[in-house]
Amino acid sequence: MLSLSAHKFHGPKGIGVLYAKSGIPLRNLIYGGAQERGKRAGTENIPAIVGMAKALRIAVNSLSENAQKISKLRDKLIKGLSKIEKSILNGDPENRLPSNVNFCFEGIEGESLLLLLDAKGICASSGSACTSGSLDPSHVLLAIGRPHEVAHGSLRISLSEENTEQEIDFILEEVPKVVDYLRSMSPVWKDIVSGRKKSVL
Repeated sequence: MLSLSAHKFHGPKGIGVLYAKSGIPLRNLIYGGAQERGKRAGTENIPAIVGMAKALRIAVNSLSENAQKISKLRDKLIKGLSKIEKSILNGDPENRLPSNVNFCFEGIEGESLLLLLDAKGICASSGSACTSGSLDPSHVLLAIGRPHEVAHGSLRISLSEENTEQEIDFILEEVPKVVDYLRSMSPVWKDIVSGRKKSVL
């Protein structure tokens, strides 16, 4: 089985695809009419379906070109954020998606980081989109060995072909300032700097 969300490739929000191998039994989601081969009653959202198909065609046709551009921006962002003291890249530095940058910063809370970055016009996340309502650290970061207190200070930035080098420069200018500001108020960071607490990074 494979599921796709159209907004992930610049299609309309609220529409997606479910591919199921022939022979896989699917239970009805909504009973009633015979739409969607009897699996989900209700009129299909044709405009959104057409928009998704068009967006997918555009994305596939420019896949290599976009991946090359985004990878260059990603690598610049990773190189710049790596200069922040007690920061660590999550995931392999090379074998990763072109669009994904994920860091942990010791001594700060991810939610505070996001609020201050948002005030500067930088949209980011502290975890996966599907857990955006949770204050718990990412279970994935915990699974790869990040300590609980470090996983809490994570930052995830997603890039697309619409991003520019100037935007990356702006992020690299603002993120260190925000991290420094939050650390200046953090008792945990003060303990690390004074030697009362051992750094875990």
